[in-house]
Amino acid sequence: MKVLFLGDIIGKPGRNALTRNLDSLIRENEADMVIANGENAAGGIGISPEVCDSLFKMGIDIVTSGNHIFKKREIIDYLDLEPRLLKPANYPPDTPGEGYYIYEIEKLGGLKVAVINICGRVFVDYLDCPFRTIERIIEYVKEETPVIIVDIHAEVTSEKVAMGWFLDGQVSAVIGTHTHIQTADERVLPAGTAYITDTGMVGPRNSVIGVKKENIIKRFLTQMPQQFTVSKEDVWINGAAIDIDEKTGKAREIMRINREADASN
Repeated sequence: MKVLFLGDIIGKPGRNALTRNLDSLIRENEADMVIANGENAAGGIGISPEVCDSLFKMGIDIVTSGNHIFKKREIIDYLDLEPRLLKPANYPPDTPGEGYYIYEIEKLGGLKVAVINICGRVFVDYLDCPFRTIERIIEYVKEETPVIIVDIHAEVTSEKVAMGWFLDGQVSAVIGTHTHIQTADERVLPAGTAYITDTGMVGPRNSVIGVKKENIIKRFLTQMPQQFTVSKEDVWINGAAIDIDEKTGKAREIMRINREADASN
């Protein structure tokens, strides 16, 4: 089976890019399932129920998130109603939503795929230990399926790399998100887990991680607050395509996706 994983979707430019390009991406990569990180899909920070619904309608099967999941107040009730939108599993247990979901691919005879969302702690938030949290979840989902995809939403490279080695042989793929900058270290680890430190973003390349570059440069120069406005220039689609043996859950191959997209209004 093949999974298409898309990097952080940045606001309307990112959504427009997928509206125009997702079908062709699915065909080109022969994807049986699409996962995307959507925590910045509404206005460049957070996600709303309407935006999340639009992502599902365009063909995304599971939407993961990260430290911005609760930025839009209206998402709180939605998280308990829509299990295909994940919050990081290591948020406190009383927060709404779930950190993993077992998805069934009908065209593959109901093949089950577990998707787990976890957030790093270094320079991000004061959350439960991602390593111990995910270890408990894997013990449960392995009873359902050997095919397990992990979105590790984290700031520092070392924490993501450590998670990749920690889970090598236990999951099918460990995919990094959050920095919006695609890394070139994709590989299948020795025990069969596909890994990449960061898939990048579906958003404007002529920007500073999605925001108008002039705003961010002025912030650095003056140390004064600036309005963070999503750029619309030169939108690209970053992601990864993973080929997985559905019987063993081992990855055969991981390939980076880095494609220019038309995201005009």
